[in-house]
Amino acid sequence: MDHRRRTPELLIDLDRVAAQYHELTAGLPGCTVHYAMKCNPHPEVLAELHGLGCRFEVASAPELDLLAASGVDPADTLFSNPVKPVGHIARAHAKGLWRFAFDSEDELDKLAAAAPGAAVYVRLAAHQIRSGVPSEGKFGVDVATATALLLGARDRGLRPFGVAFHVGSQMLLPQAWRAPLRAVAQVMDKLAAEQVFLQMVNVGGGFPARYASTVPPLSDYAAAITTGLAGLPYEVPVVIEPGRAVVAAAGTLRATVIGTALRHGRRWIHLDVGAFNGLMESLETGNQLRFPVTDSRAALTRERCHLTGPTCDSQDTIMFDVELSAGLRTGDEVYIASTGSYTSVYASSFNGFDPPVVRCVRAVLPSAG
Repeated sequence: MDHRRRTPELLIDLDRVAAQYHELTAGLPGCTVHYAMKCNPHPEVLAELHGLGCRFEVASAPELDLLAASGVDPADTLFSNPVKPVGHIARAHAKGLWRFAFDSEDELDKLAAAAPGAAVYVRLAAHQIRSGVPSEGKFGVDVATATALLLGARDRGLRPFGVAFHVGSQMLLPQAWRAPLRAVAQVMDKLAAEQVFLQMVNVGGGFPARYASTVPPLSDYAAAITTGLAGLPYEVPVVIEPGRAVVAAAGTLRATVIGTALRHGRRWIHLDVGAFNGLMESLETGNQLRFPVTDSRAALTRERCHLTGPTCDSQDTIMFDVELSAGLRTGDEVYIASTGSYTSVYASSFNGFDPPVVRCVRAVLPSAG
């Protein structure tokens, strides 16, 4: 680590990004990968993935603009946000993007007006299984509604193209894909009776990154998805939209200890980065997301500490009971691994503390866990 550089600093190992992408493509053969760029849209990350042949998924027209700057063809991109501003739809369609998600009549009307003739895919509600970073419940409809909406798309001059679902971020249960794929089969059966045949099944993201605990092997996810796809009434191209699984392990967040304190028998280590300027997922998960952590002192004698951020907000705590070197003091550095996803995009300047500077590197970061 270069201790001369200021902190907080987020290091992204592009070689690790490439390795994670290759692991997914090898482990889920036959699935086209559309990287969910919302979790890390850094231009060098996008360029690395584009060079590997990865495709992309966007949630807004400005995200599509970022991809265009990296040379990505909008025609190869999915717009998977089910509810979009009309202006974003029109901008994306004008650039050549032609596949849009939706889950309501209102969205169909917007798409028919702003992207006439576009291909559309309906968002199914996924069976509620709690994921490591709960994120579902806002979008998605049931089988009957999904079928009716796709038929309604045809009536509006749109192209009923596919079905999508998302089981939730950091899903640690491979069987979570089973029930949604059974629902997809039902939609396909109902549409076939109306002579409508789909051309895409989007099984979403949710594939986990490895934090301080182990995760099921990718082969377990592949087996569950393969079994579910085998139950579909006819063969259809399959898309996945991983984000965290591609970039989380590539990130290491360098932070500096700005103070320590002993409170109620436990040492608190205050860093120059916290929940509001980089680690919002600590709050989202109730401090249950356990990032691997090391420090510059690397002492053999260890002690358990509470790791917290720089702001005056009491919620600004990253993790409780973290094992670190005994005797950490102001000026030492702490390294938080598996921080390549969502760290930079969620960050604000709350209380005046700067978000991390992002620096892309190659093959210098230790493995998470």
